[in-house]
Amino acid sequence: MNRARLVIFNAALGPLDYRVPEGMHVEPGSVVVAPLGPRQIVGIVWEAERLPASEVPEAKLRPLASVLPVPPLKAELRRLIEWTADYYCAPLAAVARMVLASGGALRGPATMTEYRLSGGAPERLTPQRLAAIEALEGEQATIRELAGIAGVSEGVLRGLVNQGVLEPVLVDCDRPYPSARADFSVPVLNSAQSEASKHIISAVEEGQFAPFLLDGVTGSGKTEVYLEAVAKSLEMDRQTLVLLPEIALTEAFLRRFEDRFGTPPVVWHSSLKSTERRRAWRAIAAGEAQVVVGARSALFLPFAALGLIVVDEAHEVSFKQDDGVRYNARDVAVMRARFEGIPVVLASATPAIESLQMAESGVYERLVLDDRYGGARLPTIDTIDLTAEPPARGRWLAPRLVAGMEERLARGEQSLLFLNRRGYAPLTLCRNCGFRFQCPNCSAWLVEHRLSRRLACHHCGHETPPPPACPECGELDCLVACGPGVERIADEVAEILPEARIAVVTSDTINTPEKAADFVARAEAGAIDVIVGTQLVTKGFHFPELTLVGVVDADLGLEGGDLRAAERTYQQVAQVAGRAGRGSKPGEVLIQTRHPTASVIAALAAGDRDAFYEAETEARRHAGAPPFGRWAAIIVSSEDEAEAREAANRIGDSRPRVDDVAILGPAPAPLALLRGRYRYRLLLNARRTAQVQHVIRDWLAPLRFAPGVRVSIDIDPYSFV
Repeated sequence: MNRARLVIFNAALGPLDYRVPEGMHVEPGSVVVAPLGPRQIVGIVWEAERLPASEVPEAKLRPLASVLPVPPLKAELRRLIEWTADYYCAPLAAVARMVLASGGALRGPATMTEYRLSGGAPERLTPQRLAAIEALEGEQATIRELAGIAGVSEGVLRGLVNQGVLEPVLVDCDRPYPSARADFSVPVLNSAQSEASKHIISAVEEGQFAPFLLDGVTGSGKTEVYLEAVAKSLEMDRQTLVLLPEIALTEAFLRRFEDRFGTPPVVWHSSLKSTERRRAWRAIAAGEAQVVVGARSALFLPFAALGLIVVDEAHEVSFKQDDGVRYNARDVAVMRARFEGIPVVLASATPAIESLQMAESGVYERLVLDDRYGGARLPTIDTIDLTAEPPARGRWLAPRLVAGMEERLARGEQSLLFLNRRGYAPLTLCRNCGFRFQCPNCSAWLVEHRLSRRLACHHCGHETPPPPACPECGELDCLVACGPGVERIADEVAEILPEARIAVVTSDTINTPEKAADFVARAEAGAIDVIVGTQLVTKGFHFPELTLVGVVDADLGLEGGDLRAAERTYQQVAQVAGRAGRGSKPGEVLIQTRHPTASVIAALAAGDRDAFYEAETEARRHAGAPPFGRWAAIIVSSEDEAEAREAANRIGDSRPRVDDVAILGPAPAPLALLRGRYRYRLLLNARRTAQVQHVIRDWLAPLRFAPGVRVSIDIDPYSFV
């Protein structure tokens, strides 16, 4: 090649051509450094025929500066980047950027200096130094990373280095990971698990695209089934990717993986230190990382020899990214498997209706596990009609649920209370004048968090301490918390059961893998009697002594404008119900509701999943909703409300008239102000056969907007706020 076409990480410029200097070897997928004006930028060499660009005469081409010392991105990954950009109407550069998410990994082999405690003592022990020494026991990292761990300034730590309390350690940035062994601890599977695993193992051996829906009740041993396929991939020297929906789940999974294969897998998520990301990225690209467990972004890592993809808890909404490139990792995982020519497993106890429909039509092979592993029984489920059995005045837990918790405490068993609402109360107001605390950046109420003494917005992160007086009328001691959050439920449990040991489990309290591991260890050791948590507790955890689950407000998920509300509510409640009775002791689930006859609640109480899915599927078919129709959203935002409204109206006024596509809006978004930006939405509802992406591109391409206006496209949206 003497001419190279580059994808550069500037979507406004598009692809650019460069001259390849004599003696420099590049090929499609090579990661290179190129000049752009006075700067140097990173780009990826692409096939010119797949990427139209304006032709520049040979004499005017600037030469590439260098080729970075990483393997070229494989053709299969480049096709995935193209498909993702095309399907989700995203710039190719924005998708490609996700592949090179670790800038440090591109610099080639290197060593670095990390620091650890030497065991010595400082000449003068200040409170800050003492706190740092206590926090850094067993830690080794860079000065910046240690400062973050210890919560002190880098200057404090450099003082400890000068006094020999912290000693330098030279480490190889790319030291290899320990090898996993497929035969380390082979489990005994029951007949249903063995039958399901045979199908997946056979597909791994054949090395062909094969999508599986692993549909098993909670506690049926789905993880053991797909780990046998992972073992086969290891035997064949192929790499495996396991996607998990929450970082908090990784610690429990890592332990199960280590028990099975003798060593932890390589992890990939946003909480990794930069040195850990670099090491993982390079090992994955070199084919040395055997199994990678990660969040959705791991899907775009440059695997050298991928042999299997697993999406665990595949129904989870958190697999859909709602900013930047708005992709659904579940669907992109299937497409990556297709391009790579390998099997993909979607594992869930409550599959998405779209996945069930794909299985129904024969696109996915459905593998069913009907029974819990080891003879454990599914829990009994009953509803508590809050209109007939109301809680005591000023409380949120009905008498029957309280009695059940008292029984479990007396027997030394555990209870779990589920309420998908963080904090203490969703609204704080003044009882004197009615003033309500609202976020200055969003059209949302501030949520009271008593554990951290703050009023917080869960959309933009704005925080403020609760004032002693009402900001509107100046009245002292007049602020009232309205409605319950998990902290308020935990306080109520503490009043009712003062001897109970309570754990509040939310993304506020379990925000690192280490905290998740500590919570699991305490729960398994019997150091917790009552768990009060949000959706974080609905997935992945296995506590044999947990025999009672109480759903505090099953109606909460049915409120608002979520077009998938019934399905999402069913999934959340069914998943949290599945935490009960996973050991030898029987489990019980009590669902508090004001609408016990609502179809989703009645189906949960009857344990009739098929009836719910059939009714919901028929409703979707009638409405032309996914999977029988298609949705797409256009979101217009600006810091100037008039500017946002004018841009949205221009889009609405120029809407195309297309058969099979209905365009609704524009209208102010339910969250009309978000992070300081005013928002309007349009929704497209189309037949399955409609080329929605082409319609949107042709519609928006000629329109020009003020510099402050952003127009985002969300294909297959999950959020409607």
